[in-house]
This record gives sequence, structure tokens and C-alpha cells, in this order.
Amino acid sequence: MRFADIGQQLRAYRLESGLRAEEIAARLGVSRAALYRYEKGEVIKLDTIRRLAELLKISPLSLLGIGVEYFSRPLALQERLRQVEEDAEQILQLGGALCTLVTSEGYDSALAEGMADAANAAPERLAFHAAAEQALGLLVARKRAYQQRRPSIIAMISEAALRDLLMDGIAPGLRVSEAVRHNLILAARAEAENLAGLMESVPMGLQIGLLTDSAPAANFIVLRARERAHLCANPFGPDSQPLNAIGVGTVTAADEAVSIHQRVAENAWREARKGAEAAGRVRLLLAEMRLH
Repeated sequence: MRFADIGQQLRAYRLESGLRAEEIAARLGVSRAALYRYEKGEVIKLDTIRRLAELLKISPLSLLGIGVEYFSRPLALQERLRQVEEDAEQILQLGGALCTLVTSEGYDSALAEGMADAANAAPERLAFHAAAEQALGLLVARKRAYQQRRPSIIAMISEAALRDLLMDGIAPGLRVSEAVRHNLILAARAEAENLAGLMESVPMGLQIGLLTDSAPAANFIVLRARERAHLCANPFGPDSQPLNAIGVGTVTAADEAVSIHQRVAENAWREARKGAEAAGRVRLLLAEMRLH
């Protein structure tokens, strides 16, 4: 058994459960420190895996990394994605309005402003603040790991999703004041210009295409590491509402799932606009939005 992988999945499923580490440790009859050691890859008995699976309401196979992992909480899925990205040497993205790992610092700042404003008006203010802080921390950690490791990225952005982003701004699902929404729209437009610059300059190891003829039915990411590949179907962007978002994300290392999604992405890449043509199209969208 790969105990480091089991530990990573345990942490993600703990976040998915909504239970605090203290609660899980108490029900399991171990200390919180022992639970954290399991999450860091300490040897764990099969009986303990079975009991943890019962507590977390999942199959023991999910903790062993066999089959499909399901996540209904954005924080849990973002944590699992962070874990898989840490080993990835190649990342293939289909869909979405942006490539999260190469967004600017301005994106992070705007998202933090939006989260803070939404939290102040939320009924569960403290819980929202805590979840928002975790979400922003995961975003920063994912981007920092990318900067350090520099896996190759091929991302196909949806023009339809980008148009919506420019119209509604970053984090459209957050309930924020009119002034903050205006700032989020301005930040989205700045991010689109950043995206156009990346398309035009084509930095080493980063290729971004624009899908203009048809929008993907669903967004997904294929992450290839040296030993195996994962598929992540992700309905939650980093700017999703950290509490009460509705959706189910999945992660799997099943060969057939990875292969068919890889083929779909490769076919889409052949049809995508690239380089100066894609950048020009993005800037045209920006010009249209400024007229509204």
C-alpha cells in the first residue's frame, strides 16, 4: 500500500466530511496527532482504514486510491487537486475561462476582496470567513507549487466561459456589493489581458488555446505524473462559493477514463485557436465588453 497516497486522500475526505480532525480522532479512539501522522503517510492498519471509511461515509477502496473519488465540497476537491498537481509533470486542461495556475496576483487580490465582502453579508459569517481563508490558501499553495516545479501545461479555454467572466466578473456566485462587483469585473478584464499576453508570448512549457466554435459540455483536467495519470472533473473553480456550492467533482486514475478524456482534449487542441490569433480574439472580446 502507498501510505503517503492514503494519507493525502484521508485529508481530502476529512475536508469533504465537514468533520473537524478532533471529532474524527475521538470517534476513532486515537489522538489528533496520530490522525495527522496518518495524513502525512504513517503506516496505517487495514482495520483503521475500514473504520475511517465508515466515519467518512466512503468506501475503503476510495482511501486506497482505487476507483472513483467523489467530492461535493469545493475545499475538499481543491485540496485533492493540489495533491495530484504536486506530482504532475504534464497538465492538460479542457474548458473554463482561465488557467488557474497561471493567473496573476491581481486575480488573487480581487478574489480575496470578493470573499471578504461576501463573508460580511453571509448568515454563517464565521464559517464563511474560515472556508474563504482555506480556499485562498489552497489557491496560493497550488500556484506556488507550479512556480517551483513548472510542469508543462496545455490549456484550452472556452470562449463562451471567458465571455461570461468578462460580463459578470470574477466569482460571479458571490453575493457582493455593487462597488466590489465592479472591481471584480475590472479584475476579470485585466486577467483576460494577461491571458492574451500568455497566448501571444507562449512561455516555455505553457500553451493556451481558445475554443471558439463549441463550448465543452464539462470541464476536466488530465494530470500525468511519472508513475500514473489522474483525471479530475471539476465543477468548482477557485472562485466558487466556499460554502454551499452545488455540484460533485470526481478524481480517478482509471486508465480508460484518463485515455478517453486525453483523446477528447487532443482533438479539441487541434481545433483551438492559438498564438496571436487566439490573443487577438480575446482582445476583441475585451473591446466588445468595454462598449457595454
